[in-house]
Amino acid sequence: MKVFLATMLGAATLAGCAAPATRVSTGLQRYGLDAGRADCVGTRLQGDLSIGQLQQLGRAAAAYRSGDTTPGTLTASDLLRVAGELKDPAIPVAVGKAAAGCGVLF
Repeated sequence: MKVFLATMLGAATLAGCAAPATRVSTGLQRYGLDAGRADCVGTRLQGDLSIGQLQQLGRAAAAYRSGDTTPGTLTASDLLRVAGELKDPAIPVAVGKAAAGCGVLF
């Protein structure tokens, strides 16, 4: 399923009154993930990661997609790959758990 990366994590880096889970969910829905699974992933990531970790993942995801000719086609595998490159081992674990627990396919 095509989802995740720049929108999900870019949304997590935005300032605003919405909870991180809501911003993540909204971003995922823009990339075609249904509302139920998008809400699930957002809630799980908000529970497992700090705002700083979400921002770190968002910056890495945005850099990963920089210059891509098809930035709207993002996969859970892309996100897990980016998360795995970060120095914080909690981030890829949380991303994998959220994707698997919410039925987002790799």
